[in-house]
Amino acid sequence: MTKVIKLRKGLDIHLKGKAEKVKMKINIGKEVALCPDSFPGIQPKVVVKEGEHVKAGEILFVNKQFPSVGFSSPVSGNVSSIVRGERRKVLQVVISLDENQEYVDFGVRNVNDVSSKEIIDSLLRAGLFGYINQLPYAISTNPDVLPKGIFISALRDKPLACDFEYELIGNEIDFQTGLTALSRISKTYLGIGRNQCSESLRRVKDVEVNIFDGPCPAGNVGVQINHINPVNKGDVVWTVDPTTVIYIGRLFNKGKVDLHHTIAIVGSEVHEPCYADVLVGQKIETLLKDKISHERNVRIINGNVLTGRKCSLNDFVDAHASELTVIPEGDETNELFGWIMPRFKDYSVNRSYFSWLTKNKEYALDARVKGGRRNMIMSGEYDSVLPMDILGEYLIKAIIVGDIDKMEALGIYEVSPEDFALPEFVDSSKLELQDIVRRGLDMLRKENA
Repeated sequence: MTKVIKLRKGLDIHLKGKAEKVKMKINIGKEVALCPDSFPGIQPKVVVKEGEHVKAGEILFVNKQFPSVGFSSPVSGNVSSIVRGERRKVLQVVISLDENQEYVDFGVRNVNDVSSKEIIDSLLRAGLFGYINQLPYAISTNPDVLPKGIFISALRDKPLACDFEYELIGNEIDFQTGLTALSRISKTYLGIGRNQCSESLRRVKDVEVNIFDGPCPAGNVGVQINHINPVNKGDVVWTVDPTTVIYIGRLFNKGKVDLHHTIAIVGSEVHEPCYADVLVGQKIETLLKDKISHERNVRIINGNVLTGRKCSLNDFVDAHASELTVIPEGDETNELFGWIMPRFKDYSVNRSYFSWLTKNKEYALDARVKGGRRNMIMSGEYDSVLPMDILGEYLIKAIIVGDIDKMEALGIYEVSPEDFALPEFVDSSKLELQDIVRRGLDMLRKENA
């Protein structure tokens, strides 16, 4: 019997620029790049050379700590450049596309006839294993430790999020195959939303389905784990994006690495927000060149407005991004007497403006923080939007002072930076909570290494 879990804490932020359910036809362009920063926690080692020809599915770089975990090329072509940053950190491996695409043939296999070890080996050979993350530490996982459970959230409820039910259309068979493959490794849980009615989600096989009813961040996989099977010290669980489940299913059904997926092009500064079928690592310019106005300074976000990274038209689509978001930068805004005005068009969590009187209003928020950093205020703000059995404010304080014992006692093994995206949005202290949580997780990982 499907379990329904009701959550009361959280916050739904209604923004302008939601995507219409139509797909824009686009040209992939001449270059695609895979960026190691898309995979948290890895130390990349490039195994190809500039000028070398690769097929789609051939390994471009591996994780130094776990060399068996590689990351494959989304396309076939020549390695045009390996872009490095400070201290020779690998930023991008750029591929110039062939006119006719070639794929490594990994062979079609029936997932019901293979063992868990064979499934893991197949993912490693194809360079897809690194797309699986883990708790604790919220990093790309490794094959040395099997998880006590695998968790997938098909509910995307962040502002302007890509609707996975729409992405799933035409990929139902591959999605089920991916779920079955993961279930052969460990017990697998699928979290969906109350309003998601797709039969391909509600009637899936081989996994336990849980329905979540509540505001954002009910779709966060960390929130779902906290209510289904919490992570304790010494436990390891895997978290898999639903798009990655489709990639895994394609590997077994088609015998090749196919990293095409559906992305939402959204935001108040986008002309006619819509969906598009894109490739992991596709150049952002191919998607946004004709969709945004260049008369106004805008913030392009690679991913969701709460958790994504600032980028430019010359960057490439993140491996885990399901949205490209464009909002005003806000640097041209005149704030003369702004603090005392009624602000009918501005949004306030605490109803500081009269705009709360207008129901179902959508807001065009900009990228400004609207205030400087200040002392941390213990006001209970985090707890009001964090539906997890942890004390968010006390955990943040423990991370800031570097108290590892308190971090462990307060549940740091259960959280990832995205769980603190909403607390960061409502925080009166203007602290960068996601960065603080990431530093705490990295500190703990180094301590336990």
